[in-house]
Amino acid sequence: MAVDELVDQPEGAILHYSLLPVVGGVERVIQAHSRLLAEHGHPHVMIAGSGGEGIPNLPGVSTWILPELDTRNPRVQEMSSGLEKGELPPGFAPFVDEIAARLRPALAPLKWVIVHNVFTKHFNLAFTAALARLASEGSLPRCIAWCHDITWTSQASRSKVFPGYPWDLLRTPISELVYVAISSQRQKELAGLFNYPVERLPVIHTGVDPVTLLGLSPGGRELCDRLGLFDSDLTLLMPVRVTQAKNIELALRLTAALVALGCRPRLVVTGPPDPHEARNMEYFRSLLELRRELGVEEQAHFVYESGPEPGKPFFIDDELLGDLYRTADFVFMPSHREGFGMPVVEAGLIGVPVICSDIPAAADVGGNDVTRIDPSQDPAELARILLGWAEGSSTCRLRRRIRQYYTWQAIYSREIEPLLE
Repeated sequence: MAVDELVDQPEGAILHYSLLPVVGGVERVIQAHSRLLAEHGHPHVMIAGSGGEGIPNLPGVSTWILPELDTRNPRVQEMSSGLEKGELPPGFAPFVDEIAARLRPALAPLKWVIVHNVFTKHFNLAFTAALARLASEGSLPRCIAWCHDITWTSQASRSKVFPGYPWDLLRTPISELVYVAISSQRQKELAGLFNYPVERLPVIHTGVDPVTLLGLSPGGRELCDRLGLFDSDLTLLMPVRVTQAKNIELALRLTAALVALGCRPRLVVTGPPDPHEARNMEYFRSLLELRRELGVEEQAHFVYESGPEPGKPFFIDDELLGDLYRTADFVFMPSHREGFGMPVVEAGLIGVPVICSDIPAAADVGGNDVTRIDPSQDPAELARILLGWAEGSSTCRLRRRIRQYYTWQAIYSREIEPLLE
């Protein structure tokens, strides 16, 4: 197969034994990597021995199924049955030649390849040997060996490898490769196996897609991206209309106080002002001016002005409101008065902590399970208390850490993209 036969003239390739819908953690990681690379303008081909049916059709991504790479291929299984007993089958060398000949013209013109597990697992040693040959002869572009599992250090599979060729390929570093471990444990195992300092082996964790996990709608994802919610230290949600009763000016001053303490907050007011009520629109404009004076225009957002079309009022439905609830750390209600306090009900069902003023409506629903504040309290003091609550909550700390460091987007920008350069 020649590279010009692949769709979209790929820049790189991802290689593994199988792809989704074959069930496996590595297959899921590969699909996440493929989506990230496609979204960031890196056309590529996914090369594997099986799978590929029904996976999302991503622009710039093609799939090549080469059955000789599949661990369940009869020839591979025949080879493995002997290799796992320490025997080198007579057909092994020709099989390596065949795989190398198939891969060479497809991989040589590319800029990079990412190979998952093949350089550290014994499941298809002919595949491993073929790639090692391509690397040694200069037919493999910049190669990243993504190491999820390591046969030589595994209690379950250590008995299936033996000193000598080809088993030693799994414990001998290939100088042309960049090895990546998925955790500090795998990093230590690989460093010990290769006699490398651990610093030489980068750790790139498996990420999470907040859009999928939080059940965000496409519109919700776009809105969260525009508001910068996935990068914040603390997200305060005010699911209220813009009226003087909601005491939004305190929320703005609290946001400024949080910034002064080194926090990166996001304040989100979901509801609009009433465009037919002059006093209400005047109050909204005063809030915009206060936001400007406080210097928190990047941190404090009114959804009303945060639509996809700049300058055009934006209104959200219940679906988008639910999306915002699921991304919030706290629901903040410093209201002067409330008729019922519906946000307390909504936040309670979703499991978002509520911070509110001591109003009867909130007490009726939340009882002692909401955190009450005095809205006349100094915003700087309130900011310190709020950060103390956030830092005192293991749930809040872990949520912030995952949001900032372990989403796929964060991992791509910080770790994966530099590897491709």
